[in-house]
Amino acid sequence: MTTDQALDGHVALVTGSSKGLGAGIAKSLGAAGARVVVNAYNNITLGQEVADEIIAKGGQAIAIRADVSKESEIKSLLEQAGNELGPIDIIVPNATPPQPQKPIEEYGEDFYRSMLDFFVISPFLLTQAALPGMKERGWGRIINITSEVFACSNPNFSAYVAAKGGQIGWSRSMSKELAPFGITVNMVAPGWIPVERHADDPQEDKDGYLSQIPAGRWGTPDDIGNAVKFFALPASSFITGQTLHINGGMTPW
Repeated sequence: MTTDQALDGHVALVTGSSKGLGAGIAKSLGAAGARVVVNAYNNITLGQEVADEIIAKGGQAIAIRADVSKESEIKSLLEQAGNELGPIDIIVPNATPPQPQKPIEEYGEDFYRSMLDFFVISPFLLTQAALPGMKERGWGRIINITSEVFACSNPNFSAYVAAKGGQIGWSRSMSKELAPFGITVNMVAPGWIPVERHADDPQEDKDGYLSQIPAGRWGTPDDIGNAVKFFALPASSFITGQTLHINGGMTPW
């Protein structure tokens, strides 16, 4: 079996995969042979376009609308995916709400809670729902999309940084808990990779960040997709609890 089809027989769910990094991850897993569940909530039409692109290249994919911060919708999502593609054994929690940068005085309690809903509660609910099947098969991959912001301790970004820290802590704990069952839990931590939602960000901010990247170029969704694929491969079965920073050398530690 070549690495291009090394995920044949597996089913991957990538949340928030209608565009941006999520779309790149979904396409990468599809190219490796996984049957892919493309998830979106706000724009399932874009999600279907991603699924159609995977299919056009010889893969299998479906698009399902669901709010993955809600337990009832997660259960429906996994049930539909199971009926159409088979039981999910690769989970990539990638969905994210807006991430405004503000001093702490300007954040509200509800917004802080929404960050935890997406980055701690959603991975927990997704894993809990898929876990019985993973344990039964003795195989599973949970690959959380975290961020360099936790390592960099970005100021004026406390809600996002704190939630990402919670996601990292959860992943580390789960990696030890689930290792005896053949299930790995790892993290991919992107740097700032401009995608659609960054279209209106100030150009001076983009230029300033780019000037600091040791590799001298922007990262791309494909860079993130390739990293996720690495953790998903059967050949990565002895790697768990790890964080892979994909940021051109911005965090060499």
